Amino acid sequence: MKRASAKGLDSIEVRDSALHGLGVFATRPIKKGTRVIEYLGERVSHKEADSRYESKDENDNHTFLFIVDGRTVIDAGVDGNEARFVNHGCDPNCESVIEERRVFIEAIRDIAPGEELTYDYQIQREDDDPANVDEIFACRCGAKNCRGTMLWPPPKPKRPRAAARRR
Repeated sequence: MKRASAKGLDSIEVRDSALHGLGVFATRPIKKGTRVIEYLGERVSHKEADSRYESKDENDNHTFLFIVDGRTVIDAGVDGNEARFVNHGCDPNCESVIEERRVFIEAIRDIAPGEELTYDYQIQREDDDPANVDEIFACRCGAKNCRGTMLWPPPKPKRPRAAARRR
């Protein structure tokens, strides 16, 4: 596996994205298997992460939280780095890799200069999600296989209702 430079920033830059807000873009070719950057930020408990965002509008999907395991969440809104700007994509060119409680963004295919880095967020559905959760976490990546949401698992397809019978 190839590794990025010590700073991890010589092959990427943050700039405006057509997908969402800011994004991370390759400044030079990145080979498949390259560990591009570590996802950094303050490491907190799930309880602390929840409390930080409890007053946030439930229709706002914007956070920099990354669940590491059952005890730890990385809040990249505090002491985070460029990795927090890697956007979601349904046909991603990267994936997140958790190794020894650290999170890395790694290329899963060759990436060309100028290409935006993406990974599938696979945000887990919760029993207490609002009815419009798929709208809140809508995906607009434009991929042919876009599932329309950053949530996982994808929504179940709606079955067409049977036509009413006339008597």
